[in-house]
Amino acid sequence: MRGEYCVGGASFLSFVALLLLIFVHVGQINTSVVPHGIAMAKVNTSGFGQALNASFGDPIQGLYTDNYTSPLGERNGLRQLYEFGLYSYCAFVNSSAGTCTNHTIADSFEPYIAMTSDMFQNYTQYSDAMFVNTTLMNSSYLGYNARVAYYFILLGTIFATIALFTGVARRALLFFISTASSITAALFILIGAAIWTSIVKKCEAVNTLQLHVSNGTVLSGIVVSYGNGIYLAWAAFACLAASTVPYMVSCCTFRG
Repeated sequence: MRGEYCVGGASFLSFVALLLLIFVHVGQINTSVVPHGIAMAKVNTSGFGQALNASFGDPIQGLYTDNYTSPLGERNGLRQLYEFGLYSYCAFVNSSAGTCTNHTIADSFEPYIAMTSDMFQNYTQYSDAMFVNTTLMNSSYLGYNARVAYYFILLGTIFATIALFTGVARRALLFFISTASSITAALFILIGAAIWTSIVKKCEAVNTLQLHVSNGTVLSGIVVSYGNGIYLAWAAFACLAASTVPYMVSCCTFRG
């Protein structure tokens, strides 16, 4: 295989990986079309009111809000959907109307705190009893691991950028740097994506959590799911892993 083809193939894979990682980073920074469509994790709370009603037998009033512009975390009412990114989270009263928190480097993934900080205090007390000993409620565990995963993804993005820009010049040393950077980036993205996959998977246990009511049991009404940001991270890892082969070939055999 000609060296130009190896370099071109590796550069293309690195470019695709970097583009995917950029999309991962912009998820949930605001409610415009692209950021709104990308999240690391989603929490649907639309059935929670019915579960509370069935559990306590009393009408549930004031749990949700229809005012999507009201600030988050000030007990203004629960939203129907919460979506979490790397720098902030957004909450929506329907499929498109929502608002986001301020941007924070290595933002913590704390879905239970996000939900309960929007509820009235009495509903929060009920929720604490319902979700005790669940991973969803273990905010310190989720927050810490999400922050660790963020730094791995950030470092992976930086090394992917280095691999892309050093792999275009016809120098053996630069090809070596691009190879090493691509391998390092793939490893870091692998770790970050695996951590996010693990913590969301553990939170999904709440999807089948059953609450005891007078005539049997009902589901909790909280549904946790993977966001497509996790799939983009895994795709970026695959591209970076694939790019290491042509980079390595170029490093060892390229002659111009």
